[in-house]
Amino acid sequence: MKAQDIVGKTPDQLKDDLISLKKEQFNLRFRRATGQLENTARVRQVRRDIARIKSALRQRELAQAKV
Repeated sequence: MKAQDIVGKTPDQLKDDLISLKKEQFNLRFRRATGQLENTARVRQVRRDIARIKSALRQRELAQAKV
């Protein structure tokens, strides 16, 4: 997910994406622990996507607080 994708979404859409990414992160951690994970780079991608979404949500929250 790119930053441009995040800018065009509403906060509700971002929260839905965040929930799905957290579920995926859990499944990836579980598969890595059992030795079934093939694409180890996906763990890093998901973690960074979660951080991007949280940052965007926080920025929007702070922008609304200033108004």
